[in-house]
Amino acid sequence: MKRRNKWAIFGFFGVILIMVILFHSSSQPYSQQSLVPTIEKLLPGHPFESQLEKIAFPYGGSEVSVKQMGYAKFLEFFLRKGAHFLTYFIMGLCLFVGTNATSRKPRFAFLVAALLSLAFAASDEFHQMLTGDRTPLVQDVLLDFIGAICGALVGSRFSKKYFIK
Repeated sequence: MKRRNKWAIFGFFGVILIMVILFHSSSQPYSQQSLVPTIEKLLPGHPFESQLEKIAFPYGGSEVSVKQMGYAKFLEFFLRKGAHFLTYFIMGLCLFVGTNATSRKPRFAFLVAALLSLAFAASDEFHQMLTGDRTPLVQDVLLDFIGAICGALVGSRFSKKYFIK
């Protein structure tokens, strides 16, 4: 099997796996996914709370701060948004690698990775709207899109050197 074909299979398999995981995740209500009890159990002494209390910013029409949300929920916010960013980073990377391996056109591959990731992020938020106890946010779509763009950029940067020869 040609090296390009291996990268195409790897890239597209990765995308499908991520899409299945995201669809399953957005099908669950927040109460089934909450990390708050785990955070409270693992960090009972609230380390760095005094430093974290200095952080406050708006997101999705609400204030994100320890004062407003509580320590565990504040940390959970960053863990969940970080997971969103990382998941879509990997999706953008896989889409770029798979598309570039089949098309041999990096600009086209970047465009496909960006647009498909954006479409999936928007559809994922719509799916959350249909699920109970979930809040779909445009800000989450933008965060996901930025993650995918970063992944596609990394893919485009390293594709000639490592992925496709």
